Amino acid sequence: MSLRPTLDFLLYDWLHAETLAARERFADHSRETFDAVLDTCERIAREKYAPFNRTVDTQEPRFDGEKVILPQCTHDARQAYADSGMLGAAQDYELGGMQLPYVVESAANSFFACASISIGSNLLTTGNANAILVHGTPMQQRVFAANEFNGRWAGTMCLSEPQAGSSLSDIATRAEPDGAGFEADPLGPRYRLRGNKMWISAGDHELTENIVHLVLAKIPGPDGKPVPGVKGISLFIVPKKLVDTEGKLTGERNDVALAGLNHKLGWRGTTNTLLNFGEGRYPVRAGQGGGLDGRGAGAIGYLVGKPGEGLKCMFHMMNEARISIGMAATMLGLAGYYASLDYARTRLQGRPIGSGGKDASSPQVRLIEHADVKRMLLAQKSYGEGALALNLYCARLVDEGRTGDAGAAADARLLLEVLTPIAKSWPSEFCLEANSLAIQIHGGYGYTRDFPVEQYWRDNRLNMIHEGTHGIQAADLLGRKVVMQGGAGLQLLARTVAATIAKARQRPGLAAWAGQLEQALRDVIDATRAAWATGNAGEALANAVPYMQAFGHVVLAWMWLDVADSVLAKDASLSIAASAGRMGAARYFFHYELPKTGAWLAVVCTRDATCADMAEDAF
Repeated sequence: MSLRPTLDFLLYDWLHAETLAARERFADHSRETFDAVLDTCERIAREKYAPFNRTVDTQEPRFDGEKVILPQCTHDARQAYADSGMLGAAQDYELGGMQLPYVVESAANSFFACASISIGSNLLTTGNANAILVHGTPMQQRVFAANEFNGRWAGTMCLSEPQAGSSLSDIATRAEPDGAGFEADPLGPRYRLRGNKMWISAGDHELTENIVHLVLAKIPGPDGKPVPGVKGISLFIVPKKLVDTEGKLTGERNDVALAGLNHKLGWRGTTNTLLNFGEGRYPVRAGQGGGLDGRGAGAIGYLVGKPGEGLKCMFHMMNEARISIGMAATMLGLAGYYASLDYARTRLQGRPIGSGGKDASSPQVRLIEHADVKRMLLAQKSYGEGALALNLYCARLVDEGRTGDAGAAADARLLLEVLTPIAKSWPSEFCLEANSLAIQIHGGYGYTRDFPVEQYWRDNRLNMIHEGTHGIQAADLLGRKVVMQGGAGLQLLARTVAATIAKARQRPGLAAWAGQLEQALRDVIDATRAAWATGNAGEALANAVPYMQAFGHVVLAWMWLDVADSVLAKDASLSIAASAGRMGAARYFFHYELPKTGAWLAVVCTRDATCADMAEDAF
């Protein structure tokens, strides 16, 4: 089993990605060029990533007091990726990009995530550069974004602080104007930053000649005090090394210091850092009497967008990162599935039960011949391939939002808004469960480092926290996404799902599933209304996570129903083994998974207060 046939089916037989070449932006492309990109990425992932997945897990980053040391394989993998042009694959030709559809870029990047998720953090660099493209000045775009896309520099996002993880209104990092004429700097209004940022992935390393930090900080108000809440937050470009307007290093080190490396359960190949901004360790332009102390203290940062609109600017990057984290979780789930499938096909274990019970004298059978092992494999397949379909569908919405006609583009953007919490959270929960099942299939061996499945689980466990925890995504879904614009997003989703249901009803083999999905969708809509029946946000959101679990299962059932329709359109007799496999996974999801939504939605509909009302001392 390999990833490529699944990608080919989803891209071309289901999403018909090749038709995008008819649009002006993608006119230079065809299926042949798409396949060439997939071939290249598959090869690099196979040669530079997969053989070293265990290496980067065991040889963790270390700091020698001056620089971060990473294994040579990480340097080689990052260079190969940068040389491939994939950092800017979907960008304009003028930026050195390929103007690939985003759905093709996402599919191509999936090979790297499947081969070794923690060997690189390229998604942050791309997200960082994209945020600058949207909100930065033309100069910032040319100097910073362009050099991230071409691979010279890497990028990060610096939100969390030691005392304020997800509570961004409580960040304490300050940004003060950097002397007279600060507003006239060609790289953007120039400030001095002081504060600490925690959990910064790829926050320090020697993989590139520079690192571009996007940092949230508060500009003091007229009274010299930070503006309370999120309205006072602004966004700044803070390079590790200062640069000129031509994108050349000036030879000056910015006042950004590595304070420590966080040692993690998984994703060990990627540095995770505590960064100190502006503590004076690396004084900048001290001879000019500048800085926060007159001796050069304070990290130089350039304002992105308008003061006080930092979150608006950063959320562009965060939403992109959330979809990317969903893909990362998906590929880890599929990597575990492929490993446990191979193991189940070769490992002899136990004997079947016949009419007279087990015959101890008969030869052992392979694990895959046991019904319960097949159950665990089907669960993994339905989670992993279903999540991949969702990820690619969302990527296709990005393309539609950028290149479709006005009406289609607006619908695509709204639908993506609603689906983003699911695209991030559902794979991070259920592909983690897939990894757990992969360990179970291996038995005791799965719990050892002799096999890769324990690492896949460790790597995946972070993704329920990454880029907004499960609870945050749930509150965003029920508290904002399904009720914004008078529920327009939820209504659009319902109409889109209904179109799939109507199409599926034309195929006898799918009619029952179509009816099942129709009822589940109605239940979600009813639960949404019931949750907000009192207008009390506390009551509505007390069961936001069960709501999101049910909502996600309905979305995944929709994906599987639409995929199943494409399977039957291509191979009605299911004569191809892969077709039978996809239909089996769809059947599993409708028979074993979709019925779970009833229990989740029951507590939402009644606004069950079991958890909310639990007294602290009762625990």
